[in-house]
Amino acid sequence: MTDTKIAIFRNKKIRKTIHKNEWWFVMEDVVVALTDSLNPKDYINKMRRRDNELSKGYGQIVHTLSIETRGGRQKMNCANTEGIFRIIQSIPSPKAEPFKRWLARVGYERVQEIENPELAMKRTRMLYKLKGYPKDWIEKRMRGIAIREELTDEWQKRGAKAQKDYEILTAEISKATFGVTPSQYKKLKGLKRENLRDHMDDFELIFTMLGERATTEIHRVEDSKGMPKLERDAKAGGDIAGGARKKLEKRLRRSIVSKANFLPEIK
Repeated sequence: MTDTKIAIFRNKKIRKTIHKNEWWFVMEDVVVALTDSLNPKDYINKMRRRDNELSKGYGQIVHTLSIETRGGRQKMNCANTEGIFRIIQSIPSPKAEPFKRWLARVGYERVQEIENPELAMKRTRMLYKLKGYPKDWIEKRMRGIAIREELTDEWQKRGAKAQKDYEILTAEISKATFGVTPSQYKKLKGLKRENLRDHMDDFELIFTMLGERATTEIHRVEDSKGMPKLERDAKAGGDIAGGARKKLEKRLRRSIVSKANFLPEIK
């Protein structure tokens, strides 16, 4: 059973719930918030008749989920963020125009980033700054992102194809580096859907980078191919970082692996 939460948009309540590890929003609530319709179900049906392409893909973007209502839990049509954006494109109401303009702006920015990847890095830096991260942490995080991308490029070239393969290899590095998998690390820090690395301190980021950079270099030097060899390399790279971590912990007399979140919660 999923838990229902409430999001507020312009004083209108939009119910949402977690499904498959992402937020799904009640379609009727979104339509009411953007159109003031007194009969959102009828509005949605008319919208589908107007937009043939939306109607064709309706079953792929809309799921029926259990939502808490005044009369108890009921099955309601919900869409994830991508699906809601697609639906908003079919709403002619003036209230939907700010969303449409924002979507157009985001699309334009993505095209710019493809042509000039440096823009994406600049925007990421700005987002971290706005969240309250200090400059020196941001630089470590950005370097970690570059190292991670370099590693995943090697994995793709050397036989890791599915997302599951990436998760297995990442877990091998993490276990050898910190003694816990990423999912266990997130649980330790009390995280759910948040990005684990965004809640690491300097040392945690540094040892993460060391484990992944060492793994990348081992792949290249040994010209590794196939998942079994990549897994052994990942453990070896993690062992290098893990050995360095243990030496530092012995000298500092404290654990580097911490349940603390680097960035305090912003109220």
